[in-house]
Amino acid sequence: MPYDTLHKGVKNMNGLTVTGNATIAEQGTISTDLFSRWTSYIDASPKTIETYSRAIQRFLAYMMENGITNPKREDIVAYRDYLKLAHKPTTVQSYLAAVKLFFQWTEQEGIYPNVAERVKGAKIDAEHKKDYLTSKQVNKLLNSIDRSTLKGLRDYAMISLMVTTGLREISIVRADIGDIRVAANDIALYYQGKGHEEKADYVKLAEPVEEAIRKYLHARRSTNPKDPLFSSIANRNSGERMTTRSVSRVAKDRLIAVGLESDRLTGHSLRHTAATLNLLNGGTVEETQQLLGHTNINTTLIYSHALERAKNNSEVRIAKAIFD
Repeated sequence: MPYDTLHKGVKNMNGLTVTGNATIAEQGTISTDLFSRWTSYIDASPKTIETYSRAIQRFLAYMMENGITNPKREDIVAYRDYLKLAHKPTTVQSYLAAVKLFFQWTEQEGIYPNVAERVKGAKIDAEHKKDYLTSKQVNKLLNSIDRSTLKGLRDYAMISLMVTTGLREISIVRADIGDIRVAANDIALYYQGKGHEEKADYVKLAEPVEEAIRKYLHARRSTNPKDPLFSSIANRNSGERMTTRSVSRVAKDRLIAVGLESDRLTGHSLRHTAATLNLLNGGTVEETQQLLGHTNINTTLIYSHALERAKNNSEVRIAKAIFD
């Protein structure tokens, strides 16, 4: 039966024909039953489900605001272009991915045709949007931290860990004291990799980093393996687990304090720094891929390609040929 044909037991809400008791949209929301069926289909983590939920609600709100009662492919394209006006390409891709997956499911279920099929997303530049630090800048950053206070000990240990291992902010937040264990002949921190559900991956702790962490924990007087490795010192939640935002804020504030103030220098820059310094000092692309936990080596190759360009002194040679 054609999608636009109503039949017994079918409801039509905002022009989207659905079967049974499910409704796709009502005042910018998705029915519990329908959304439960969809999330079961995508089999995603709670965090991803939350992200997709926000993305779909935003799309449904856009439909209602623009009086769209029977969305077609051109409406999805218009929605993409609307998102481009106020969002970065990566954000547009995220919102559009949820919409495309949703309509892929509605067609499979016989609920509504896949009007988002083959709609192209926003073009994303392959180059990294954040800068990295030189080894001298890293030394300046670390040496500027006053380690006579608990905050200073924590910040020094945390930044040392991030810049030598390339761990993401979320991995720092999830880390517990008990995650520091032995791996072969090394002291390591086990962490939950991106897309993983268990702490099965690990990074080795260089001796200065391990020492910095031990000094911080000693000053904090924390020994419970289940306690967070790095905790908040704010009055309202002292001793509790930090958030990704607070970790990023610590890194950003420390960078600004030493004059490294730029939109392209953030907490994530410490991850880029780890990758870049590893490659500059003899690490292979494969080793760097393993360090960062990249599934696809092409992601790691972005660092390598950037360094190749940096080493290319063609402009200097041309200038010498002209002006010397």
